Amino acid sequence: MSKNESKKPDSKAVEAEESKEEATAEAATKDEQQPSEAQRLQAELDSLNDRFLRTLAEYDNYRKRSQKEKEAAYGDSRAGVVSQLLPVMDNFERAMQNKDASHEDYVKGIDMIFSQLEDFLKKLSVESFGEKGDAFDPNIHNAVMHIEDENEGENTVVEVFSKGYRMDGRIIRPAMVKVAN
Repeated sequence: MSKNESKKPDSKAVEAEESKEEATAEAATKDEQQPSEAQRLQAELDSLNDRFLRTLAEYDNYRKRSQKEKEAAYGDSRAGVVSQLLPVMDNFERAMQNKDASHEDYVKGIDMIFSQLEDFLKKLSVESFGEKGDAFDPNIHNAVMHIEDENEGENTVVEVFSKGYRMDGRIIRPAMVKVAN
């Protein structure tokens, strides 16, 4: 081989080199035009994170709104009960102002007020329990006294100090009673 031939670049090698450069340039151009897999995943992550934060904010608003509604409902129910009790209170005031009435009229008025109060409790589905002779039940009775009496049955209520009340099956106040044996 002569010196000229060895210095002369091979045309196939030059073409291959040029082809590699073109492929690299095309790949770089495609990378610039199309987002990489990492960029696409980052965009998807950002979108999901944004949706998550919005959902979290909506839930927080819902929780606060629900709490306000709950507090308002509690206040409204209390006001409703008090407004229904006010006529009973008015009748007690009238009875107190009518001190000149006879004893029988006064007792009759108190009985009417008591009856009005019982009707009010029935409207609220409140029922009383705890009568003399009932079987003692520690779930609904509070035994504050105990006596030994052979005339009474075992675990029998012999005296009621205060009636118990329940509403829709829920014990509001247990009956305070004296129990025999």
